[in-house]
Amino acid sequence: MSAWDTGSRADDGGTVSARDEIEEFTALLRRLKDRTGRSYGSLARRVNMNTSTLHRYCAGEAVPQDFAPLERLAAFCEATPQERLELHRLWLSAVAARQRRHTSPSGQAQTASAQAPEPAPARVHTPAPEREPKPVPAAAPAPALAPNDPVPSPTPRPWYRRRRLLVSAAVSCALLATVGSLSALSHDRSSPADASRSKLPRATAPSTPVPHDSAKPPATPTLSPGASHHSGTPSAVPESPDPSATGSRHPTSSAEPAADPPLVYSADSQVWDMGCGHDYVVDKPPAQVPPPPVQQDAGAWAGSLGAVHGRQTMVQISVQGRSSTAVVLEALRVRVVSRGTPAAGNAYAMDQGCGGELTPRRFTVNLDADRPVARPKDGADSAHHLPAVHFPYRVSAEDPEVLLVDATTLAHDTRWYLELDWSCQGRTGTIRIDDHGRPFRTTGIGHMPRYWYGTTDTGTRAWVPYTG
Repeated sequence: MSAWDTGSRADDGGTVSARDEIEEFTALLRRLKDRTGRSYGSLARRVNMNTSTLHRYCAGEAVPQDFAPLERLAAFCEATPQERLELHRLWLSAVAARQRRHTSPSGQAQTASAQAPEPAPARVHTPAPEREPKPVPAAAPAPALAPNDPVPSPTPRPWYRRRRLLVSAAVSCALLATVGSLSALSHDRSSPADASRSKLPRATAPSTPVPHDSAKPPATPTLSPGASHHSGTPSAVPESPDPSATGSRHPTSSAEPAADPPLVYSADSQVWDMGCGHDYVVDKPPAQVPPPPVQQDAGAWAGSLGAVHGRQTMVQISVQGRSSTAVVLEALRVRVVSRGTPAAGNAYAMDQGCGGELTPRRFTVNLDADRPVARPKDGADSAHHLPAVHFPYRVSAEDPEVLLVDATTLAHDTRWYLELDWSCQGRTGTIRIDDHGRPFRTTGIGHMPRYWYGTTDTGTRAWVPYTG
């Protein structure tokens, strides 16, 4: 008996299985998807959904807990009002069928009873004949003592009783020593744990004031974007400003640790425009700079050279809930740590211009503004307009979200980071998104020489002046 059959239920006209109800739901999803003529990846990007998630919905491997992604899909596929009502009805039936499949014990009970072996016949036990106990000889009376006779010494304790007392004493000593060691160990570890938690600038309570420290010098004088992709589980402990680390907030000591936030995230700052267009600033002559890497190896290449993002930094943020409970992403803010004159060196372009028909929707940030703001911007492809999606967003374990931030500067060397506000079931918090605890760094390139990797007059490949 399959897992789908155990979730079947009796109806007036017969038996309708959970598989049939979910199959009707997925069949309608596939018809809507086939109507667009797009692949799963192309359709998922346009309805703000993960590709694998959309494929699992259409294949019947999962049923969304929320109707919002299905509503976006129906709107993009130009479904009629009748089709939207039918989609909502089938979605409710599929959710109920999946719950019955996980909670109904009837099928499992029947299978267990069918496979249970027959009880073996009881064996008749014939007791053995009892033996008569042997008589115990009576102890001889103690002889009477004369007045001048010496008093006899007491009878020594048997050897097995002495060993039992020694074992009991040894066990008691071992237990006391173990309890003392555990109490001392927990006391010694309390201080380093509190100190380690105070070094994780990941979350803050919304009521905690954050100073504007753009005038302070950065804690790290140079920043290499080498290790660019990182993930984190943000802490939900309320934080306060720490003057020892510019632009970061550290949790204050608390007697009771707060619960973990209901979401996780990852950030990648080595994202190139159209997958090929990006500039790095390196303070070395062209002869000492190796050939440009592919985008997947950009982190190691930039880290080995101490390179800085030139003119543009694109950060891709993936956010996902820990469970099926929805988490609302309320707002995305930009925090500037410091501004200075553009960095010294040469600008090295990863390609001599590249273009494409797809422009993803994103959040643009002008780092030269007095108060930079993340503004949603529309995208487009060869046939469709991709409208920007504004906050708030809603994420869960089954419905993650990917945000793309495009930050640019022309006249400064800017260090900055992002803050993402969230709320869930009455709880609120803020995630700090940066480069492994350090601010992102972007510098202007308008004043410096610019090179790209091309063919020289002698036919060899090398860094040559940019002619675009």
